[in-house]
Amino acid sequence: MSAAFLLHRRDYSNSSLLLECFTEQLGRFPAVAKGVTGRGKSASGLLQPFVPLQIEWRGRGEVKSLVSYEPDGRMFRLEGTALFCGFYINELLMRLLQRNDPHEKLFRNYRELLKQLDASGINEASLRYFELDMLVELGYGIELTVNMEDGCPVEADRWYRFVQESGVIECPPETEHAISGQTLLSLASRSLEASWQLKEARNLLRTVLGFYLGDKPLKSRELFRHAHRS
Repeated sequence: MSAAFLLHRRDYSNSSLLLECFTEQLGRFPAVAKGVTGRGKSASGLLQPFVPLQIEWRGRGEVKSLVSYEPDGRMFRLEGTALFCGFYINELLMRLLQRNDPHEKLFRNYRELLKQLDASGINEASLRYFELDMLVELGYGIELTVNMEDGCPVEADRWYRFVQESGVIECPPETEHAISGQTLLSLASRSLEASWQLKEARNLLRTVLGFYLGDKPLKSRELFRHAHRS
């Protein structure tokens, strides 16, 4: 058995589900849960996102067969903006994680973020820290405290821009997408507080993640926009 969460599920065949599993032991992989849906079937209630599980599977191919599962604590109940945040994080993991590539620290960070979303709703700073840690875990980490143009430390009262695959370099404050040195240092030290810092950090990480996500838009982001226009 391995600790797990489901990132996504959809109907498969007549009474089965095709699941996208995120496990502590094996990372991300697809699995089929057979015979769990339909009239009189209640087992599929556990097989949904944000439910901590212990699961067991078999199979050597790409798609595994789920053979047993049980709750591993209570379901995280996300509502409103926190729910959209949960869908967003799940979609990031599905798009960026390679299959069968374990990331135990990232799994623990994910569980902790869900706990925070369940307990107190959206915390934008915590979301930014999760994104930053995820990039590090996937080998895409960015150096926030060094001006990569000259190797000097980032200074709080100066301005910088991010250059993909290089890092942050100093720039005039009027430069498009300029980010303050104070924001970079606060993000690095996990001490974001001011709303303007959160906005700058969000724009920075959206730029970095966008490079690895490619041109295909995130469905969760579009869903969030649509819900707030309604």
